[in-house]
Amino acid sequence: MTRRKLTRDEIDLWRKVVRQADHLHPERVDGVHPQTLPKPKPTKPLPMSLEPFELGQAARVKSARHVLTPSVTDRLSRAPVQMDPKAYTRMRRGKLKPEGKLDLHGMRVDTAHPALTRFILTAQAQGKRLVLVVTGKGKYRDEPGPIPTPRGVLRHQVPQWLSLPPLAQAVLQVTPAHISHGGEGAYYVYLRRNRG
Repeated sequence: MTRRKLTRDEIDLWRKVVRQADHLHPERVDGVHPQTLPKPKPTKPLPMSLEPFELGQAARVKSARHVLTPSVTDRLSRAPVQMDPKAYTRMRRGKLKPEGKLDLHGMRVDTAHPALTRFILTAQAQGKRLVLVVTGKGKYRDEPGPIPTPRGVLRHQVPQWLSLPPLAQAVLQVTPAHISHGGEGAYYVYLRRNRG
């Protein structure tokens, strides 16, 4: 882009402004600076050859900040089928009727865990195979804290409790219940045969 030249009118206007303006330093003679600036030192020329590089080659690899784990429902749905496949399919479709039901909905964690343990071990001792554990879907917290908590504490805890001793030896399969039996707010727990 080239600079345009000032017109005659613009030059006249500028001269008029200069005549009317008050000088900041009247003792100075126009065009003379109080001190002369030193001449810039000559710089050494850069070497013409540069080593090849890739953008970001020296950057440290950052680990992912948030690891999004699959939901409990997805994890249980992908778990390998341990029981009879035909019975599993019928159970997932809500065609098998649970022989017992435990409603943990509304309980606190400290009371729910012992209740679940008693229920599962008693059901297995009685020879029951399919039981229903209702946890509720959980509610969204009004004020989330600094540590994110999953929606539905019991909904997330129950599968973990069922996979740990003493319940692990009694449980063959855990899967989310069919909508007719509570959907995401309940689990089918298929028990192993009682060997007692």
